Amino acid sequence: MEHLADPVFLSRLQFAWTTMFHILWPLLTIGLSVYIFACEGLWLATRDAGWRRQYRFWTPFFLLAFAAGVASGLPLEFQFGTNWAPFSAAAGHFFGQILGFEGAMAFMLESAFLGVMVFGEKRVPAGVHLLATGLVALGASLSAFLIMTANCWLQTPAGTILVAGKIVITDRLAATFNPDLIYGFSHMWVACLETTTFALGGVSAWQILRRRDVAFYRRTLLASLVAAALLAPLQIALGDASGRVVGRTQPAKLAATEAHWQTNPPGRGASWALFAWPDPSGRGNLVELRLPFVLSLLSTHSPTGTVVGLNDIAPENRPPIVLPFYAFRIMAAVGTFMLAVVVWSLIAWRKGLLAPESITARRRLLGAWVILAPLGFLATETGWIMREVGRQPWVVYGLIRTRDSATTLSAATVGWSLAAYVALSVLLTTLFLLFARQLLRKGPQSETEEVRS
Repeated sequence: MEHLADPVFLSRLQFAWTTMFHILWPLLTIGLSVYIFACEGLWLATRDAGWRRQYRFWTPFFLLAFAAGVASGLPLEFQFGTNWAPFSAAAGHFFGQILGFEGAMAFMLESAFLGVMVFGEKRVPAGVHLLATGLVALGASLSAFLIMTANCWLQTPAGTILVAGKIVITDRLAATFNPDLIYGFSHMWVACLETTTFALGGVSAWQILRRRDVAFYRRTLLASLVAAALLAPLQIALGDASGRVVGRTQPAKLAATEAHWQTNPPGRGASWALFAWPDPSGRGNLVELRLPFVLSLLSTHSPTGTVVGLNDIAPENRPPIVLPFYAFRIMAAVGTFMLAVVVWSLIAWRKGLLAPESITARRRLLGAWVILAPLGFLATETGWIMREVGRQPWVVYGLIRTRDSATTLSAATVGWSLAAYVALSVLLTTLFLLFARQLLRKGPQSETEEVRS
């Protein structure tokens, strides 16, 4: 309970809450914008009206997520000035500049062509409308790239030195394209596509189980399956590559994520904890189930590769352990489940079990897709918990500590603002779900209405 009297802890909790809530909406806007663009392109290429029904039906869901993302994103950025002013003063000329580019370039690009995408289908040529839809998707993805550029720099602050408590950029190109950027952004962008893919597939599976607009939702489900067959294994590969970057650049984060205490000696592989209950005071794990050599294989691709243990890291530089350890395992379990369902679905499709006349009988398979609909969001959230909690106690890794970056505020002040943000989150989520439910109940346009329009 003493944490509730600590304004720094409350500021961290507030930022964590607003970040985890906000991230829900870019997951959908990025993924939906790509899906809508693909459906419109397929409609123009094939003149199959089913694809036009797809992009017309799912566009309002994109608009709902876009509105929620804007409403939740503005308070998030304000906190750099209200709760983290010392950090902004020390690093704002680079970190703030990147976020400024995101607002002035990516968000404006997305917003500028959104009106054409929504209202211009009957007012501009089809090719121009497709271009507008593509630019909206590009703006959403560019926004993610710039935000991840800023966040990846916090993880691996290349091209940077600290002078009298201020960040000085010695190589702007190296700072921008820092070691974490390629895999950090790729892993996040694919997470957006994969989460949306399984959300669309899960919603479609639920509607098929209810025998509502089966032909329409079967098309969505099969499109989701094709996308998931590419994205699920790709995401696992990107996660593996990202983990090796973490091992090289943030060994304390890797050690905490794996509850790995003792650095393995040369020639002897580090074991991987399938399950453990870490005991920081005892400098070990109270309970653990370990697989020999696996951690070395995962981290270095060598059965005897060296993995630094927590006991070789100064206590004041160690991150929390329990949260990153279990967050990573939840994320990995969801990713494995996704891949298993994709393989199951592809086998069923090949056997003809997903044909229009038989798909409604695949209740277990459809039920697995329904279960996966929210799990992509869970995997992304737990991935961010591992990423951000594992970076502690640093806000700029190895240079500026989190405790030194917070504005001097009272616990009561931060507590009230945290309560307001929680209330806003509940309100926005409720409104989104209510409007989304109405759209689902209304359903897509009938084929007759589609032809007339």
